Amino acid sequence: MSPPSGVVVLTDRRVARGGLERVVAGAVAGGVRAVVLREKDLPRAERAALAADLRAILADVGGTLIVAGPDPLGGDAVHLPAAGPYPPPALGLVGRSCHNQAELDRVTTEHYATVSPVHPTKTKPGYGPPLGPDGLRKLIGVSPVPVLALGGVETSEQVTACVEAGAVGVAVLGALMRAQDPAETAASLTRAFQEAVTPRLPTPGAESTRFPRRGLRSTVPTQGSSLTARSGHGRPQPQSATKEKP
Repeated sequence: MSPPSGVVVLTDRRVARGGLERVVAGAVAGGVRAVVLREKDLPRAERAALAADLRAILADVGGTLIVAGPDPLGGDAVHLPAAGPYPPPALGLVGRSCHNQAELDRVTTEHYATVSPVHPTKTKPGYGPPLGPDGLRKLIGVSPVPVLALGGVETSEQVTACVEAGAVGVAVLGALMRAQDPAETAASLTRAFQEAVTPRLPTPGAESTRFPRRGLRSTVPTQGSSLTARSGHGRPQPQSATKEKP
């Protein structure tokens, strides 16, 4: 199971406009291929039923549902908090929330990490201080695993800045949960990610110098394949969220 990349959705049914399943379906239609199910306040039976519903939405595009917490709810992918458990469970896909170098130093067999908060966030107001692109870049530089940028990522420009800092993708909550048109918002953010990881081709007659984004070799990702690049931490880049535009 490949670690997530591109635009990854974190759920919050309390702010999901028109219902959580509608938002997730729209995000998937817009190119999202990985969803992190939060909703930790639900009883396990209700949460497991919700997980099954979201897996069905993702199954049509070969996507992955990642469950926040150590219980995969019948699946094989979890996202763990920085506090534990340690060591992580032996599952097909394990992520870890990290906020500083000390937490990244504790990562062992996890497949990826989120680093947050990159920007101020409405979901956790006052949480931080925000790292900004420079702080994100420094933590990515010491991470042993691929990093998703998390926290207040809402615009295409912010997606681009995160990729330029070395992130393999962005984890988004509010911008998609509150979106009037989740498909359009997801498509816009995914397009920004694709453009950020696509090498700039030289103009005719100019020197044949390419300018790949920081941390990524000039390999354009397509759905169903892996980025052959590495982002400075010694592990292959994960599967991209969408196909390259023709």
